[in-house]
Amino acid sequence: MLTPLQMGNSSGVIIPKALLSDIGARQGDNVEMRAEAGCVAIAPVRTHPRAGWAEASQQLAATGDDALAWPEFATEADADDA
Repeated sequence: MLTPLQMGNSSGVIIPKALLSDIGARQGDNVEMRAEAGCVAIAPVRTHPRAGWAEASQQLAATGDDALAWPEFATEADADDA
């Protein structure tokens, strides 16, 4: 049994090393946590959320498809800079 510990305005639990190992994680790894059917499920993050972004942006730039998705638009303050 684990007892939640006070951590600022939140609570936390210490996950035993053996339990982390059972899910394929270890100390320092990123994990995802979600509520499932009244339980808390913890799973290791297999890939970084932004994995591949740098390569994808380089490919977009190389093909010339890196234009702004939203056009720039002026604000009243821009008139002061003119």
